[in-house]
Amino acid sequence: MAELLKLGVLISGSGSNLQSIIDHIEKGTLPAQIKIVVSNNPEAYGLTRAKQAGISCSVLNHTDFDGREDFDREMIRILREAGVDLIVLAGFMRILTPSFLQAFPDKIINIHPALLPAFPGTHVQQQALDYGVRFSGCTVHFVDEGVDTGPIIIQAVVPVHDGDTAETLAARILKEEHKIYPQAIRYFAEGRIIKNGRRVKIKNAGQDDAAMHNPPLDR
Repeated sequence: MAELLKLGVLISGSGSNLQSIIDHIEKGTLPAQIKIVVSNNPEAYGLTRAKQAGISCSVLNHTDFDGREDFDREMIRILREAGVDLIVLAGFMRILTPSFLQAFPDKIINIHPALLPAFPGTHVQQQALDYGVRFSGCTVHFVDEGVDTGPIIIQAVVPVHDGDTAETLAARILKEEHKIYPQAIRYFAEGRIIKNGRRVKIKNAGQDDAAMHNPPLDR
């Protein structure tokens, strides 16, 4: 039996993507185990989700540290002590320092609720609506020193409806986040990710040439 991929999950809030990962592991569809959940927010509901699943947690309130370097240094220590193979950012609202990225090269991934490279940063659903795009979605990517600029692993696309608010669009996107994040982790666990500069290829991935149109074409 192959050894399970050891995950360290970083959170700041509700932890719905953490819960999706937990659910996929428990169903046997994701060959991984979460070794540690780290939160910079002592009130994050994701900590409750982790504890209910019997997962070890560590709370590092960033306000208790002199700066980002000190905070990240302690995270590095905790994650190394846990022996993690991959670090998963699941709603972690902190910018990582270069020293943290250098400690785990090509072993940090994030999910972003937009189709990168469009709309990086925060409040992205409202940005999409303000711009008038017809499609939005979500992106799993490797983390680099930029803000949501790392190489893209997998994306999902959702239509933007005329009556959407930022909240309704976010809810539609979140459903897809819960599908593609466990899939990206599975790709990593199975050694199927080939990274060449900005390009990421997935071994034995299928191909779909179907186009989507919003609004639909006249028939």
